[in-house]
Amino acid sequence: MSEIIGYNVDGQIVDTQSYAGGGIPIKFDNSKEALEIIRHSCAHLMAAAIKELYPDVKFFVGPAIEDGFYYDMRVSKSNGSKLGEDDLAAIEKKMKELALAKTAIVKINSTKSEVAAKYADDDLKQEVLKRIPDGAVSLYSQGGFEDICRGPHIPNTIFARFFKLTRIAGAYLGGDENREMLTRIYGTAYADKESLNEHIRIIEEAKKRDHRKLGTEMKFFTFDESVGVGLPIWLPNGSRLRSRLEHKLYRTHRLRGYEPVRGPEILKSDAWKTSGHYANYKENMYFTVIDDQEYGIKPMNCVGHIKVYQSEIRSYRDLPLKFFEYGVVHRHEKSGVLHGLFRVREFTQDDAHLFCMPSQIKENVYEILSFVDTLMNAFGFSYEMEISTKPTKAVGDDEVWEIATKALKDALDEKGLKYGIDEGGGAFYGPKIDIKITDALKRKWQCGTIQVDFNLPARFNLEYIDENNERKQPVMLHRAILGSFERFIGILLEHTAGELPFWIAPTQVVIIPIGEAHQEYAKEIYAKLLDMNIDSEIFSKNETLNKKIRNAEKQRVPMIIVLGDNEVANRGVALRDRRAREQKDISLDDFYSLVQTKLNEVNI
Repeated sequence: MSEIIGYNVDGQIVDTQSYAGGGIPIKFDNSKEALEIIRHSCAHLMAAAIKELYPDVKFFVGPAIEDGFYYDMRVSKSNGSKLGEDDLAAIEKKMKELALAKTAIVKINSTKSEVAAKYADDDLKQEVLKRIPDGAVSLYSQGGFEDICRGPHIPNTIFARFFKLTRIAGAYLGGDENREMLTRIYGTAYADKESLNEHIRIIEEAKKRDHRKLGTEMKFFTFDESVGVGLPIWLPNGSRLRSRLEHKLYRTHRLRGYEPVRGPEILKSDAWKTSGHYANYKENMYFTVIDDQEYGIKPMNCVGHIKVYQSEIRSYRDLPLKFFEYGVVHRHEKSGVLHGLFRVREFTQDDAHLFCMPSQIKENVYEILSFVDTLMNAFGFSYEMEISTKPTKAVGDDEVWEIATKALKDALDEKGLKYGIDEGGGAFYGPKIDIKITDALKRKWQCGTIQVDFNLPARFNLEYIDENNERKQPVMLHRAILGSFERFIGILLEHTAGELPFWIAPTQVVIIPIGEAHQEYAKEIYAKLLDMNIDSEIFSKNETLNKKIRNAEKQRVPMIIVLGDNEVANRGVALRDRRAREQKDISLDDFYSLVQTKLNEVNI
């Protein structure tokens, strides 16, 4: 399409309200830059619609985000009740009316003091102004709606007509859980109808694949508020899946030279003060007092692994040392952001720490990247990488951060690997490479991470003896590939729609004996499969054959075998292979050979 929504001047995106004449036009398309402007403008369109429907509403902020937009507001219906999902349709209808009215969007230049006086009776606008430096302030108006905003925006509401409101949620004012809860409405917008429809299709597919729904159907996990929010309870099926993942990862860790270790779940606060977590991460931790001494439950595994390193004198000949742990950690996540397995308060990291000489950084980063590639290919994920640099809240000198950041960039550059930059997104103790995977619905998830850390070794006075018998400080590499078992399993369930690969499926075979006379044969097969490290289940309830098959299908079990008189007499099975989508009669020996092949089809 040829409509212009803004101008690119010296690489900067500005809107038609801000720029007079010249410039290179930006097409009205689905480029990242264009979508940001469209979505930001669509947030204002939504606010204008809500203002017409609920005149007493007060607005906080309404930014564009990675896949859409949202607006935070204080709003209620005429009867005093809160807005709900059922109200989104009416808001969308009003938005469509306003968009098709082709109302001009006008920029108003003002000052902070003038705007503060104009909105003297609006406490939420005063909160917005607190976050804006003194001086020039702009507002944007369209019809009867106006809001404080720096822009840029499209010139007319007609360019914001392809939108969809997706959900309604609560959001603390300014992200502070001690402040009031506002209403947040999310939506998305595109430059054309086709792109919007494709996005809606993906949303609907995502609902079908929701890991919370699948986890319930497949009996993987549950949550119980009487135990605590954000604390998953793993049922037998889910626990078997986790065990299979852990077993596979244990073997490949050992083959790659990692040693298993285990740190304590709770450490004295003095250790967290030394590490910097107490000063920089305390609000995310849980603390308790034992014998008048404060302890912190670990939110990360690094301090425990540091103590393993310090347990004996280390030589340069020992390096690199690679320690790994399936470490259970606890983090005080706000209740408003808890979401199934994606955001919980207790989770298990596939965590590792490598201690090496500075000259060994690149080779060990390469090894980790090789590990990442092997695992992502095994699960069918494509991925990309992003380097996150020093955040505002950090420990260590700028010079040390620059050395660590350069080490990561050099490692990726020398391998010719592409990566993005997330300015200020690093951990407080070091820069990192984030591994972002793409699932079957083209959604991106941040899972694995590689961090170069000079700061914690210095804070804990870590040393090794070099070839000249001198004491030197090692470098510490923090590394997780799956990120956490909980979040990764949630992503994997949605990626596969619950159709997990045979080699990690919690129940790989369901055995259905037709009658009592076939039970012993079923038990024989069950015992053999268990000996082969294959999990199976005998469906022996007094139910019809069709119902047993339906129950197995509902749990997405890869293989179902039915046993009747012919199968017992011929030492065979009637096989229904869900993955291959075929049914056939095969001998028992061929069946064992088949499942053994399936079990070993992924070698990680």
